[in-house]
Amino acid sequence: MPTHLIVLIVMLVILAGLTVGLYFLGKRMEKQRAEQQKQVAATSQQVSLLIIDKKRMRLRDAGLPNAVLDAAPWYTKRAKVPIVKVKAGPQIMNLICAEEVFDEIPTKREVKATVSGLYLTGVRGLHGRLNAEPVKKGWRARLTERLNKMTGSK
Repeated sequence: MPTHLIVLIVMLVILAGLTVGLYFLGKRMEKQRAEQQKQVAATSQQVSLLIIDKKRMRLRDAGLPNAVLDAAPWYTKRAKVPIVKVKAGPQIMNLICAEEVFDEIPTKREVKATVSGLYLTGVRGLHGRLNAEPVKKGWRARLTERLNKMTGSK
């Protein structure tokens, strides 16, 4: 049997093994995400907040408590996450925002928000509708949106 054919078969077996491994890893991660969403929904509460500022920044630069930084996985410590600076009553704090809600949040407005610990999961306008400033999308965001529209997924 030729050497290049043996190498090709070994590579195909390795690729098949990786594909199967990633499939089962994805299923496990999906189950964990569903459990986490249930816990977040169970502990969430409606709070009236004044949105001061919002931006994407690293966790270590966001001014979050050390317990949050210690509990964060290594790959999220360097990644930029959506952070919202809010005023809840007399206290000013930084909250981590859900990615799907971040673009809808208006700045310098009072909103009714769904908060679970330090995690902002939903926003409604307190006095009328939310009128967030339009976000200019890059070519990658437009391409992803077009691809999602073609495939019918969110």
